[in-house]
Formats: sequence, structure tokens, C-alpha cells
Amino acid sequence: MPDNQIRLGVILGDGVGHDVLPVMVDVVTEAAGACGIAVEPTVYDYGAAHYLEHGTPQPGDPNELVREMARKHDAIMFGSAGLDPRIPEEVNCRDLLRALRYELDLYVNLRPAPLLDQRFSPLKKEVPIDLVVIRENTEGLMARMGGNFKKGTTDEVAITEDINTYKGVERICRYAFEYARENGYPKVTMADKHGSVIHAHGLWQRVFWETSEKFPDIEGEHKFIDTLCMDLVMFPEHFGVLVTNNMFGDILSDLCASLVGGVGLAASGCIHPGRVCMFEPVHGTAPDIALKGIANPFAAVLTGRIMLNTLGHKDAAGLIWEAIRGAVAEGQVTGDLGGSLNTRGVGEFLCRKVSELAKQGV
Repeated sequence: MPDNQIRLGVILGDGVGHDVLPVMVDVVTEAAGACGIAVEPTVYDYGAAHYLEHGTPQPGDPNELVREMARKHDAIMFGSAGLDPRIPEEVNCRDLLRALRYELDLYVNLRPAPLLDQRFSPLKKEVPIDLVVIRENTEGLMARMGGNFKKGTTDEVAITEDINTYKGVERICRYAFEYARENGYPKVTMADKHGSVIHAHGLWQRVFWETSEKFPDIEGEHKFIDTLCMDLVMFPEHFGVLVTNNMFGDILSDLCASLVGGVGLAASGCIHPGRVCMFEPVHGTAPDIALKGIANPFAAVLTGRIMLNTLGHKDAAGLIWEAIRGAVAEGQVTGDLGGSLNTRGVGEFLCRKVSELAKQGV
């Protein structure tokens, strides 16, 4: 990949992805361009729009489609997958989203949750909150291994396997410590339930502490998942980088998002360092507001910031962060954050702000 070019695949997906991804592309293009980087987006209507025209959410086999996109692009941005008011409830592009994560072995799900303004937090005390959930993204209960016996009868047995490998646990723990070191966090907290889940989470215990010893400058800490959830609500300022398994990470990231303003601000990246990665806002399809042009685009734009950081374009990522902060400070936000702008209006403000900041040398 040339240092001054990003070939970006943009998958609109279902629902609100159609509202927020065009804004993300505009803001990322503005920020990257201010730093001498050309963004070349290719937009794919995979999801609801593709189903309406062709009768299927995406063309052909999802795994082959993912391999083809990885050959063509430096990064992939995904809008949302799930319910869309235009199509049947059972139709969506979740299979494509799953293929992106597993076919590309995107074992890191990075979900930052920084507090932009105290007004957005439901907590009654004013404390700084800067949380980062690092979730194992390819194993655990969400690997979909298992089955049903006597399905549909009163004797039905349903089994879901919790898959944890040394390789999977070691590389996510190592990524968490490396992320903490590179971004100035003094501590990594690992959450499990090894007192009850003795085999799988016993592996997490052993590997986490083995990894911790290799990073003497970063404190390692363990919390049971239930205790951590309680402590995050009571003392969020005590935490920074959190690392855990797939299921717990999914739950923790929503909790952390709620502490800083909700999923309208929640960004994420599905990452395998050195490979083509995929980035998606956390909020899902939001069918109640999808396609109305009123959705908060902050999650998508902040997801673009993660993408730029992952690709090594930290100055461009910094411009986006400062532009978002400026929008909050000046009240140039959507209704969920107390403003009056629509989705496109926020995007236009952010593009102008990025341009101003770049001229100021921020």
C-alpha cells in the first residue's frame, strides 16, 4: 500500500449504514487529504439494497467475496447488519459480516469508549473516563460450534461450545499490552469467570499472567466479569484497557459505551495487525431511525479514525478527533446529543472543522 493512498472498500450494509457511511467517507477523505493522503473509496450496496435489486444480500459466496475485496482494498468499512425496514426480517448481510471477521482472521475487536463531554455520561459524579475494550473476536461462545439434539421436541438438548485456544488467548492478551504501551495506558485489566469456568478461563488466567510478565512497565490486573461491571459503573476512572473473551467483550463494550453517551458514539475496528482489516460502528442498523437522515454519524466517523490510526496515518486520525471535540463544544451535533443538526449537517460541519484545524497546523 502506498503511504499516500488508501483504497477503501465501503459496504453500506443494512439500515442506518446508508445514512452514516457516506458522512464517514467525506470526513475521512477530508482529514486524509489534509495530510497528503488520497482516499479512493469503492462503495458496495451489499445488504438490503442489493437484496431489493437482485434477491440476495450479496453476490455469490460470502467467503470468496471477502477474499476478493481483501485483494482490492487496503481497508474495508462496514455500515451495519441486521434489521432493515425495507426487507424481510430474516434477510440481512450478517453472513458477509461474519465472513469478514473469520475469513480475514480479524482476531482483535477494538472498541474505545472515551468520554467527550460530562453531559453525555449517566453517572452523577464527574470523573474522566477513557476506556478501551479489546475483545477476542474469533473464538469463544460466538464461534457457533455446537448443535441441537431432538430439536423442536420437549426433550431438546442444545449445546454451544466455548472455544479457547492458547494461540487465540495469547495473541489477544499480547495485543492488549502492546496497545496499552503504545497509547500511554498504565494498566491492562483482564476479565473472566475462572472460578466457575475452570478450564477455558483457567487458560485465560495462565496466558494473561505469562504475557503480563513480558511487559513489566504495564500493570496487569484481573477482575471477575461481574465485579468488573459493577466497578466500571462505580469507579470508571480506575480503568483503561480491558481485555476479555468474545462474549464478555461484547457485553462490556456496550456497558462502556453507555457510560460515555451510548452506541451513537461507539466505534470499533476488527483488526489483524499487518493485514487488511475491517471497521464498523457498533450501533447496528437502528431500524427506527434508518434512512431518515437523522442518525448520529459520530460512531461511523470515529470508526474512520480507528482505521486511519491502524493504517499508520495518526495525524489524519488526530484531525478527526479534534473535529469531533469541536463539534461537541460548539453544539453542532444531532438530536440524541442535544443538538439540532441532521446526519449530513454534522458531516458538513466536521469537514469544515477538519479543514480549519489543518490550516491551523493542529
